[in-house]
Amino acid sequence: MLAAVAASAPAAAADGGVCNTYCDARDPANALKDRVPVTATLHGRAMALHVDDGSAMAFGTLDNVVPGDKIWVDRSFDGGRTWDGGSRLGDTTAPGGVGGWRTQMYNVDDWNTGRIGALRACAQVTGDDDIACTGWARSDWNGADRRQAAATALMMDYDRKTGLFGGDGWWTSANALTALIDTIRRTGVKSYAYAVDETYDKNKDRTDGGRLGQFRNEYLDDTGWWGLAWVKAYDLTGDARYLDTARADADHMAGYWTDTCGGGVQWKTDTAYKNAVTNELYIALNAALHNRTEGDTRYLDRANSGWNWLRGSGMINGKHLVNDGLNDSCKNNGQPTWTYNQGVILGGLAELHRATGDDALLRGARELADASTGSGDLNPGGILREPGESHSCTGDGPSFKGAYVRGLGALNRELDGHPYDGYLTKQADTAYAKDRNALDQYGPHWNGDRGDGPGHGCQHSALDLLNAAP
Repeated sequence: MLAAVAASAPAAAADGGVCNTYCDARDPANALKDRVPVTATLHGRAMALHVDDGSAMAFGTLDNVVPGDKIWVDRSFDGGRTWDGGSRLGDTTAPGGVGGWRTQMYNVDDWNTGRIGALRACAQVTGDDDIACTGWARSDWNGADRRQAAATALMMDYDRKTGLFGGDGWWTSANALTALIDTIRRTGVKSYAYAVDETYDKNKDRTDGGRLGQFRNEYLDDTGWWGLAWVKAYDLTGDARYLDTARADADHMAGYWTDTCGGGVQWKTDTAYKNAVTNELYIALNAALHNRTEGDTRYLDRANSGWNWLRGSGMINGKHLVNDGLNDSCKNNGQPTWTYNQGVILGGLAELHRATGDDALLRGARELADASTGSGDLNPGGILREPGESHSCTGDGPSFKGAYVRGLGALNRELDGHPYDGYLTKQADTAYAKDRNALDQYGPHWNGDRGDGPGHGCQHSALDLLNAAP
């Protein structure tokens, strides 16, 4: 426990001051709901970040001070990666005759600009150049439950200049946006719904880097991810432009269905490779469009053709797991059974079942789901782990598990008795207990060891998991 703080630093003007309900440099004596989420020590002094959840502000304290010790707070608007100009908000020096010292209170977020923030307390002791800081933390604003808290942490990675997550993440941003939309629909909290319009408006006409406008892409799987994201956006908003874009995406993919290996959509516009995820996305997107297009037969025909081809293609191996694709001889190439290849098809078959009522689709989906949830290779110790899972949250791989649990969750909701409730609950509870920091940021390993996180791939995957769990 910290010793009682004897006095408070006088109010100090801060560069770039923020005013929400209250303005920066508010007296901590006015704190309404004081909580201490993170602490640290430096040369025998104990420091803490105090978060006032009642005002969404925070302040730092330093215990066992001697005259000349300094305490301040840093504020970051990107999850602790950077902080403004060295920050040092409320930088104050302890006088003589006190046992503890503290800063004024500073806002965690900037509601006027939509910036989502985090604070930490830092200190430097008299006569020493060393500086130590607590971890980053924030208020429980938009964090009433674990889904909302994880969504808020995900939005720390949203770049309002590009309208994408992680600065310029492309297909991974489609997945992150999908996870965000699912959270809005599950919780009813629409604080971050602005990201749907922003993402669309800032990227719909992009034609750089293989992009072809309307979220079409030379990579057909990228096109499929965005198509499904815009279906979700349509379900959330009812805005027809999102469904129109999803249709354009599906039509673009259909243009690259070829006779190579007897059918299927190729992976890239100039590459004949037939892989699993592209065709699973094709099935899911066309089935979803059928279910939202009155009188449709075209999208349903595509979805049925896609599933009939995929299940006979050889990509589903003898263990009922899906390998990456087909080799030049149109045989299973034996490449890893990435988790997203096991999951996207589950959501697609659930959507196709809603379109047709054919229970054989659910039986096929359950066979695949039982194989992946029961695989010791994919679930060492009972917790999902990507083949060759990296310690990093950057790149493509961290998004794979999110796509898996999203698809499994969709199938689970379609099935009587929800047979995968137990599996999804175990995954979610484990990740929440072992793979989460004070900012509700998640790392790559749900069973612990947060690796080199954070990043939007790891974060949306965890959010997908929390959304999929009952």
